[in-house]
Amino acid sequence: VDSAAFGIYAVCNAVLQKGDEAIVFDPVDFLFRYCIEQVGATAKPLAIPIDPNAEIDLNRLRTLIGPKTKMICLCNPANPTGKVFTKTELKAIAEVARQHNLLILSDEIWSDIVFSPFHYTSIASLDADASGRTFTVSGFSKSYGLAGLRAGFVMTSNEAWFQKILEASGHTSTVHGCNALAQVAGAAALNECSDWLTAFVEHLQNMRDLSLKELETIPGFSCLAPQGCYLLFCNIEKTGLNSSDLQQLLFDKAKVAVVPGLPRWFGEKAEGHVRICFSTSEVLLKEAFGRIRAVMKTEIK
Repeated sequence: VDSAAFGIYAVCNAVLQKGDEAIVFDPVDFLFRYCIEQVGATAKPLAIPIDPNAEIDLNRLRTLIGPKTKMICLCNPANPTGKVFTKTELKAIAEVARQHNLLILSDEIWSDIVFSPFHYTSIASLDADASGRTFTVSGFSKSYGLAGLRAGFVMTSNEAWFQKILEASGHTSTVHGCNALAQVAGAAALNECSDWLTAFVEHLQNMRDLSLKELETIPGFSCLAPQGCYLLFCNIEKTGLNSSDLQQLLFDKAKVAVVPGLPRWFGEKAEGHVRICFSTSEVLLKEAFGRIRAVMKTEIK
């Protein structure tokens, strides 16, 4: 498909009808809610801990399931918290889906970006039942830096659902489609770039550790170590500013861009946080954090 983001939409378009409900985690990337609402369904938020080491409340998950519930949406590893779900957690989610006959939409675009000692497991790999009810969406933008080519894919072992998704995607006509150049680049990434990816993840782990040390010196900021993704979800409550005001302050005075923890981007539980991307060089990161530190030492008394 032409991007993993469109893959999420294609699944929602195939699976959900007006009046249906789908469970989304909170905080999580806005694309789930956006795609669900675009097809006339309702996103039901499940609050999960900001701490990537904490487990989700499965009892709370069960209380959100009703007669209109059709699907559970999973982001693994999770954007923005950086949580990598354990096999035990995934089995528990899959069991809830089995008990209530729900489908699972699993966004695994970050699956290659996992830091030692954590390990990624695809929920579809657990057993035949989980495989048959799961739609796995991924792409090449995070692992291989090919975001501009708009290439992604949707996988399911259920042939009937595969055909429905294909129809819902518009890819059987000329309305939508992944261009040939993007397909060639994706094939080259998968077949030729494993050494590059290994080195990239090693670099990212070093940049994560560097970023966490830098944040320790910035007034009002605190951050838990992400297990995956190249993102930091920083608590900024002690700055005395909300996430939107802090984002604007850093943009105007430090000339550094961060993403504010607004409901429109991540859900209601994201306020009091900003998201910082550390997928760059050591030089640029030190420069950026130095600018943030200088501004915050002036602004936070």
